[in-house]
Amino acid sequence: MPNSITTADITEFNSNVSLLLQQTDSRLAQACTPYQLKGEAAEVLEQFGQTTAVTGLGRHADTPILDVPQDRRWCFPTDVDWGTMVDKQDLLRLMIDPKSEMTKAGVAALQRAKDDIIVAAFFGTAKTGKTGATNTAFPGSQVVANTVGASAATGLNVAKFREARRLLRKAEVDFEGGTIYAALPADKEADLFNEALVINSDFNARNQAVIADGRLMGILGIQFIHSERFVGGDQSAAPGTPYQIPVWDKAGMGYGVWNDVNVNVAEVPTKRFNWQVYMGMTIGATRLEEKRVVQILAV
Repeated sequence: MPNSITTADITEFNSNVSLLLQQTDSRLAQACTPYQLKGEAAEVLEQFGQTTAVTGLGRHADTPILDVPQDRRWCFPTDVDWGTMVDKQDLLRLMIDPKSEMTKAGVAALQRAKDDIIVAAFFGTAKTGKTGATNTAFPGSQVVANTVGASAATGLNVAKFREARRLLRKAEVDFEGGTIYAALPADKEADLFNEALVINSDFNARNQAVIADGRLMGILGIQFIHSERFVGGDQSAAPGTPYQIPVWDKAGMGYGVWNDVNVNVAEVPTKRFNWQVYMGMTIGATRLEEKRVVQILAV
């Protein structure tokens, strides 16, 4: 519905305008492999699997002909729109022009939408095959259980990150490249700050816990990205639902852009020439390879 301005009315003495607390940027897109895409669907990756070399061939033996496993991973677009309207009668009563701040609020909403689409792709069903018609579910073998490091379901701990690292290393994920990430909600960061293996200097050197300005930056070669876009704990409709914390290699997640954020602010003749702020984008995300992504469960 059209935006009705009351709290910024001229009767207010403070003419400053600011955005309320909110995430204003995309934090996960930069940690995914980017693709510029077009069309109703886009193939983002040709996948070639592992083969085994042949040994012990005799002199003048025939050349071995090996089948190389091959597949395709697909990304599908999602249209995202945002808009509001400023009535000219409201503008006459204001000491400021709010269109700029409203535009910032809209851009922030779209940036959060980027992260939400990526969040859904971490453990959602990926599309594979010649035309993208095959569903590929996230495998249970890539899940670190709630009980790791404790006798019962528990929060986030160092033991769970050790197991996530083991799974990635066992799959030959390269930790030397510095592109291994984990999304970390604030209350799960608090779990880690309660661990001696993180905060005690006698231990954290061995676990490579990095703390800067009171912020936990990473552990065991895994870089942390703060995100509150994951449902779990008190944020869940069912209290006690575990967070699904992703740990991933940048090469394991794809972020596709058909059309990035575009903004239009214009007068609309059919709405008595009121100002309309509109913006939209078309993007998508997909898991590129299952063994490059691990899910940690933490209540």
